[in-house]
Amino acid sequence: MPQPILRAQHLAQQIQFQNKTMHILQDIQLEIFAGEQVAITGRSGSGKSTLLGLLATLDQASSGQLWLCGEPLHELNEEQRAALRLQHTGFVFQSFQLLNHLSALENVLLPLRLQPNFNYAQAVIKAKKLLQQVGLERQIEQTPQVLSGGEQQRVAIARALVTEPKIIFADEPTGNLDEYTAHEVEELLFRLNREMGVTLVVVTHDMDLASQCQRHFILHDGRLSEQQVPA
Repeated sequence: MPQPILRAQHLAQQIQFQNKTMHILQDIQLEIFAGEQVAITGRSGSGKSTLLGLLATLDQASSGQLWLCGEPLHELNEEQRAALRLQHTGFVFQSFQLLNHLSALENVLLPLRLQPNFNYAQAVIKAKKLLQQVGLERQIEQTPQVLSGGEQQRVAIARALVTEPKIIFADEPTGNLDEYTAHEVEELLFRLNREMGVTLVVVTHDMDLASQCQRHFILHDGRLSEQQVPA
């Protein structure tokens, strides 16, 4: 049996608010396998982004266990978790999170600069190739201010892929885009998933996007359940 690329057991997140304990996530059980397309939906405030942050190791759960590529993240310190995050994951944000004073090329280069033995010339070749793959070969020197929303999200996707991660986490990747551009970005994500074999985990309000994924989970009252996807 293949081993899951991401596995969560009894994952929970809670916060203290006005002397009360608020349970954001409860007993999350999840296994995701290499190359899968997974959507997580739920009402606003249901904890979707919180869950994605935990799965992507951007935050740490109050309790429970999490494995990424076979590594027990719950047993690692923050420095070790950051190294695994850089090696295995990419993240696409709803608000793009690009640096406005940098060009598209320079934004894509950023994760590579954090890697040991960074080689500028090789990194530029890799970043240019990815920008070409996402259809931005003519915009590599442009800054985010002059790019459309769809173009900015394509830069963000290229940045997420430049370290050759095994899994991409996308938080409402089409949330700030018009319907036509959102459809283009969706097609791009699925094409890259197929061509590069990268696992895709998407939090979204877009039920059309969720319906295109191989697996669909719904978060309700802090608990996660898998929906049956029509064959």
